[in-house]
Amino acid sequence: MRGGAPIHPVEEFRPPCKGRIHVALRLVPFHSNSQLAPGGRVQKTCTMSRNYFHLHLVSDATGETLIAASRAASALYPGVSAIEHVYPLVRTRDQLSRVIGEIEREPGIVLYTLVDPQLSGQLEEECRTIGCPSLSVLKPVSDLFGAYLGTETTPRAGAQHVLNAEYFKRIDALNYTMLHDDGQLPEDFDSADVILVGVSRTSKTPTSIYLANRGIKTANVPIVPGIAPPNGLEDAKRALVVGLVATPERIVQIRQNRLLSLKATNDTSYVDRDAVAEEIAASRRLCARHSWPVIDVTRRSIEETAATVMDLYRAHRLKFIVE
Repeated sequence: MRGGAPIHPVEEFRPPCKGRIHVALRLVPFHSNSQLAPGGRVQKTCTMSRNYFHLHLVSDATGETLIAASRAASALYPGVSAIEHVYPLVRTRDQLSRVIGEIEREPGIVLYTLVDPQLSGQLEEECRTIGCPSLSVLKPVSDLFGAYLGTETTPRAGAQHVLNAEYFKRIDALNYTMLHDDGQLPEDFDSADVILVGVSRTSKTPTSIYLANRGIKTANVPIVPGIAPPNGLEDAKRALVVGLVATPERIVQIRQNRLLSLKATNDTSYVDRDAVAEEIAASRRLCARHSWPVIDVTRRSIEETAATVMDLYRAHRLKFIVE
């Protein structure tokens, strides 16, 4: 064991091996060929006769960049699952040595963001010896910037995570969003950037939180049959109001799962297809009456819905800049 006790990475799941806790998935066993590498070390050459692979993400900061990039790439290979091993805040040789020990035990793809050239060089060399492909995720982008801008980089670990005005704007937006969830404090709606409206189970709250994490103060208001929307909604003049809708079938499915988790009865208009269809129609009529844009979230992820809202919000802000 090099460099002391091994680092225990954060993992999505592991295959059934070495006595570790695992989920009940049918996985093809991992196959590898071993051969003697220079220096007498055993070199493992991984084959692809399996439906999972180990993915090692090594970062000198939080690892968020690596996680986002690797998951975007993994999504292009739906037949194969990545077992993530995330190693954040790796900034010394001892820490890196323990990470390399983990990579040796479970070889796979290695992606990294290390600004220290000595650490990145050591990791690349060890990966070549072990027989694992490795890639610096930011280097191609950084090289492109350098070639275009004609200037040198200033390496600093976690440089994007600074306590600047943008950071505190996000914190303020998160505080506002949590206080104005589910129609709360409607008298303060006019200080929102975005207000989401829709029937129950149209992803209003998670979308609001995602937007808040982008610095957008977001309130959300449920459209409930027989109950008029709060006055603050129609009084909000500067906020962008966006309606979220989905197909009745999708809403019923989500609501049934919700009732099942609560061990509640399904004998209610809450999951009646015709009643739900009327709720959605009423929501659409409300949005049409006020000329609020509507987004169908039936086949959208939270990220895709939020991206559409942000695009609408950019156009909405321009109206006030012109005025």
